[in-house]
Amino acid sequence: LIYAGWATPTEAASVGVVAALGLTALYRRLNWPMMVEVFLGTVRTSSMMILITLLAFLLNFVIGATGMAGTVNDLVRGLNWSPLATMLVILSVYLVLGMFMDTLAMIVLTIPIVTPIVVGLGYDPIWFGVMMVLIAETSVLTPPIGMLCYVVHGVRGRGELTDVFIGVTPFILALMAMIALMLATPQLALWLPNLLF
Repeated sequence: LIYAGWATPTEAASVGVVAALGLTALYRRLNWPMMVEVFLGTVRTSSMMILITLLAFLLNFVIGATGMAGTVNDLVRGLNWSPLATMLVILSVYLVLGMFMDTLAMIVLTIPIVTPIVVGLGYDPIWFGVMMVLIAETSVLTPPIGMLCYVVHGVRGRGELTDVFIGVTPFILALMAMIALMLATPQLALWLPNLLF
């Protein structure tokens, strides 16, 4: 549905929920105890995500009020690194952060500090947005703490975790190649926006 352009990720998730409920009813497993467990799990997960996002926005307010973003920006400029070297350090930090944090929390926490630095280096903000999505999705796959790998292993319910890490390796390499290509030729990310606007 998503790749065909018929639905957004949220709408596709809703279709998946309805399909899962239909299959559960078809196999005669739909009952109130199971539904209560599902609702509790949904509330736990949603509460955790909302709390992380709320605290990240609170931290962003504090960062803005104290002028920390400007201080960090001046500090990075004072290092006199080339734009490419600075971007490589920023991307490396995101790669490590994504091993321990959810992508939404990571992006909301760091964007107010990092975006002025990147724009100050002469990079396009649209390009950086695309790069952020790529590096964030790569970081949640990378061992030793690839969060999505643990999710896949939990859903799979069999075999070793190392099998999952081996299985995602080609995808990690493909994402790394895309990131390198985007660093080398930023016009790739900007071609379509420039064509439309």
